Amino acid sequence: MLLRVLGTAAGGGIPQWNCACPGCSGARAHCVRRRRHASLAVRADEGRWYLVNATPDIGDQIEAHPVLHPGPGPRQTPVAGVVLTDAELDHTLGIWRLREADGLEILATAPVRQALEDRLRLGEVLTPYTALTWRELGRRGAQPLRADAPGPLGSGVRISAVPVSDKRPRYAADAPGHDAWVVALRLYDPATGRSALYAPAVAAWSDDLHRAAAEADCVIVDGTFWDDEEPRRTGISARTATGMGHLPIDGPGGTADILATLSARCLYTHLNNTNPLVDPAAPQHKQLARLGIEVADDGMVIEL
Repeated sequence: MLLRVLGTAAGGGIPQWNCACPGCSGARAHCVRRRRHASLAVRADEGRWYLVNATPDIGDQIEAHPVLHPGPGPRQTPVAGVVLTDAELDHTLGIWRLREADGLEILATAPVRQALEDRLRLGEVLTPYTALTWRELGRRGAQPLRADAPGPLGSGVRISAVPVSDKRPRYAADAPGHDAWVVALRLYDPATGRSALYAPAVAAWSDDLHRAAAEADCVIVDGTFWDDEEPRRTGISARTATGMGHLPIDGPGGTADILATLSARCLYTHLNNTNPLVDPAAPQHKQLARLGIEVADDGMVIEL
């Protein structure tokens, strides 16, 4: 299994266009601190890749990775489709950027698809440009539309969802509740028996999520906020991290202590611009290193 980290930032990216916090100011002064919106590319077969979440940075993310570049045909692309972990704008706006495709396959849970089609009119807007093919992403995997379809992501990787939250995006706040509004993705390579867990947003550490993490060889998980009070302390919100739907890294109920018990390689992604980890010199990096935990970087390649 081959994974490429396309981005590691939470909503707004780093730097965020209208923010002068230390994290954003530092990224403007030092380009190496810049982070694009959290996303992953998964190789399904040789020359075929699926993007996990379609962010506002999707064009730049594709250009930053030559394996995702088009060719040899003038409109031949290795990007086979998009897998969505939720319906948030930061993870879906890039779908509109892919309208030049001859066709686009989207894997999503039922509530995520309904939000995109009913609230954002995705199909209505894009149908004049390209053909959308939907596959439902569930606990037992992505269901193909045809009985003779290949494995969920081609012959190389199988995928299934682990529900982690019923948090709805703001534009669908009045939509019915469902435990699959936000999911983690379990990626499994049947050829090697190795697996990865990708969970860029985690509101609670459920038993199902823990089992998936314990079975994985690599865990890439929500690192939006360092501690629970960070949003209130930095003035970006009146709510705590958990109140915003993100378990903090440090402190009571934090995920660092949980990840430290796993045998998997563990990395944090989806960093908010207020998170001290956006500064490579922050002492919090050493604290995580002592626990055997890493912070994912844009452009990182993970082979399992």
